[in-house]
Amino acid sequence: MIPAQFDYLAPTSVEEALSALAEHGDDAKIIAGGQSLLPVLRLRLNAPEMIIDLGRIEALRGVRDDGDAIVIGAMTPHAAVQKDPLVAEHAALISRAVDHLADAQIRHRGTFGGALAHADPAGDLGAPAIALGSQFVIAGPSGTRTVDADEFFVDLFETAIGEDEILTEVRVPKHTGWGAHYEKFVRVAHQWPIVAVAAAVKAEGGTISEARVGLTNMGNTPIRARAVEQALVGQPATEEAVSAAAAHATEGTNPPADLNGDSDYRRHLAGVLTRRAVLAAAGA
Repeated sequence: MIPAQFDYLAPTSVEEALSALAEHGDDAKIIAGGQSLLPVLRLRLNAPEMIIDLGRIEALRGVRDDGDAIVIGAMTPHAAVQKDPLVAEHAALISRAVDHLADAQIRHRGTFGGALAHADPAGDLGAPAIALGSQFVIAGPSGTRTVDADEFFVDLFETAIGEDEILTEVRVPKHTGWGAHYEKFVRVAHQWPIVAVAAAVKAEGGTISEARVGLTNMGNTPIRARAVEQALVGQPATEEAVSAAAAHATEGTNPPADLNGDSDYRRHLAGVLTRRAVLAAAGA
């Protein structure tokens, strides 16, 4: 289907983009890589009068070191994040998740910030972002503000980004030397996960000293599996100990039911995938 007619603007700065957003208000829609918005437009599920394309704002691209965190620009393509040495060294969990994100074409067009702002609970980036305690830098008419991952994802396809605001970058605390793994279960390749688990583990002498675990598609937002994390601390990285901790994976979840599986099936998957992800991250 052909999208409804719209005007198009490609600003070259965040300030220009914010000005255009303020001018057009509810009639405007931001486009990043377009991998989520363009299908919606083609199906005419949304018909904005103005599309504001962030693709020419170079300041929103790239990865940089910022002391105790790495900073990923919102318009950085997934493929650039995937091969970036800073991400691989200090936030390996994000690299592992991007490895499983869709296919090569989408990884080259889709953007890191665009996917997170879309806030699909079945998206592959929310769980690692929330597990690593990321912070989201948002620009608006009154300046910039920083939102913690726990507060960024509000509900289904809803974030803390206001209608007159733009996500500019994501700050990811360094987890240098941590093991990481993203375990994703799908029916066919390149599909959104039925359930997935993001795990980062710090192990010393075969004992888990710290753990971060995020769940994909187990509720309306990505979920931090804090009960699992607490159960893992001080435990040996063995099948028995990790399995016992993974039994807590469904606490605080509200998995959906659809053609891919009902809620009970997803709860079962969450436990199995958590065990696999943690063991792999711990190198066991």
